[in-house]
Amino acid sequence: MRRNPGEVNVLVTRKFPERGMELLKDQGFGVSVWPGEEPMTDKEFLKEAKLSTALFCTLSEKVDRSFLEECSHIDIISQFGVGYDNIDVEAAGELGIPVCNTPDVLSDATADVAFALMINVSRKMFWLHKSIARGEWKYFRPGYGLGIELRGKTLGIFGLGRIGTEMAKRCKGAFGMEVIYHNRNRKAEAEKELGARYVSFEELLLHSDILSVHANLTNETEGIFDMNAFRKMKSSAIFINTARGLMHDENDLATALQKGIIWGAGLDVTNPEPMESDNPLLEMENVAVLPHIGSATTETRNRMSELAASAIVSYYRGERIDNIVNPQALDIKKRE
Repeated sequence: MRRNPGEVNVLVTRKFPERGMELLKDQGFGVSVWPGEEPMTDKEFLKEAKLSTALFCTLSEKVDRSFLEECSHIDIISQFGVGYDNIDVEAAGELGIPVCNTPDVLSDATADVAFALMINVSRKMFWLHKSIARGEWKYFRPGYGLGIELRGKTLGIFGLGRIGTEMAKRCKGAFGMEVIYHNRNRKAEAEKELGARYVSFEELLLHSDILSVHANLTNETEGIFDMNAFRKMKSSAIFINTARGLMHDENDLATALQKGIIWGAGLDVTNPEPMESDNPLLEMENVAVLPHIGSATTETRNRMSELAASAIVSYYRGERIDNIVNPQALDIKKRE
């Protein structure tokens, strides 16, 4: 039997937007918000979780098998984010702990960032902006800071899910791009709507003028964009990653850019993350790097907070949860 809201203490691991907190409090849940700006240490997280019955967390929290076995009393984990590679979902399922995320609501915001990175890289905007601060804008130089045009180019999407589809719509609508993609499964609707063409991973590398990464991080995708992959890409290609930094090898990417193996790169995610301030990528002409802000709009973050809170409310009401990533957990009897 599920607990009543008054018996539940929800551990909220960061200062998330108040919309979600207000929803939980209005429904009678106890809410404990970690007061610090920085993430909890693993030790602090474990200590707080042992005093809680539900988790409202994000990617910075390590929810591995060891943690879950020590906190098997947890009823539900609701993740503030679409990705959940910080959580051992298999272990959670074995313990009967449902894991929820916040899909759909951040697709537009993240696609906007991927699109913006592509434009900024193609025109060297970040580097040229910094050149003004360096006092280098003295007079007109016809051959200085030249970028490349995007109209009519081929967009390659690695992972044509919700965000990848929104990126493809923007590129096709704004620049008339041809869209090719590689996915685990073919997307008939996208093929019909966008004229997208399914290709092998090898073909994606060979034919993309802009290669934009939107896949989930898995054992198969981790490190997939290494020197071997970059060498197969066009020397004029732009690499965009707004998914997970662990999917590209950052040293290989820097070398590929320095040697002209590919033309440019735009990153909202890095490897490691956060990026060090002396990373050579930050000083390259054809590179734009952002601090993982794909979902960083007021509207999107509010919706994410509401969705993560709503999953907890629905669970304790015994209602259907649409955004659960391991539904089999609901069928497993929890330990007393």
